[in-house]
Amino acid sequence: MTDDLPSLREQLDAHGLSAKKSFGQHFLLDLNVTRKIVRLAGPFDGRPVIEVGPGPGGLTRALLESDAGRVVLVEKDPRFIPLLSELDDGSGRLTIVEGDALNVREDQLIEEPAHLVSNLPYNVGTPLLIKWLTGPWTPHALTLMFQKEVAERVVAKAGEDAYGRLAVIAQAVAEAKLVMHLPAAAFTPPPKVASAVVHLVPRADRPERALLKALERVTAAAFGQRRKMLRSSLKQLGGAALCETAGIDPEDRAEVIDLDGFLRLARASIGAAQLEPEDGAGPTLTRRRRS
Repeated sequence: MTDDLPSLREQLDAHGLSAKKSFGQHFLLDLNVTRKIVRLAGPFDGRPVIEVGPGPGGLTRALLESDAGRVVLVEKDPRFIPLLSELDDGSGRLTIVEGDALNVREDQLIEEPAHLVSNLPYNVGTPLLIKWLTGPWTPHALTLMFQKEVAERVVAKAGEDAYGRLAVIAQAVAEAKLVMHLPAAAFTPPPKVASAVVHLVPRADRPERALLKALERVTAAAFGQRRKMLRSSLKQLGGAALCETAGIDPEDRAEVIDLDGFLRLARASIGAAQLEPEDGAGPTLTRRRRS
């Protein structure tokens, strides 16, 4: 089907379209690259795929050539809806949703487990990832393109320069692997930075909701003051006593604590909250401002 279509560049010219900086748009027009990304994301075995920010549809074409089932596009920029509609062969396989992915309810788009495959707009990549990792809807797998710096933060390990809150949250919920690098020249217009693709598969033993929320609070405090020792950065959550309960050296800093250590801190913080007075004599974790 896609072989009969004009090239992506021809379609953009025909519709008078170009990238909007305000939307963080950088287009992948090389179908060899988009097909490789789809191969890295698959096999889909007939499962549906959600793509966010398809733009001119380079990844969409590759998805429609693949073994994916339904392909659901979420596009915020209304300029691209007519262009994307040209990919619809009338079979009902392609669904186009005009809307902001940050506000979309994925469980209302797809009832069954679905893959997420997207070249994410740079300005919303991180909040979208956090939404998909910590929200009520769990994807079957995620294959997402970010700025290289963000991709490295997702997969970083304790002690590495890129290690931080994003790595801890992502890896608590999913197995994360960097699977592809792309230079800036691969995009139109070229961004100022290189990009990379991360493949994430949700863990079967992902933390329960309460533990995940506690992990978000602990990592926000620890990495919010990452140059301080944990006894200081976690002071509002229990400080040295919390660390000792979790078997963590209070004089360590956040960047040296691995995922297991942060999960122990999160569990300990839940225990500390349950032990705090209920008569208003002291603040509880649930009353504190969430990060």
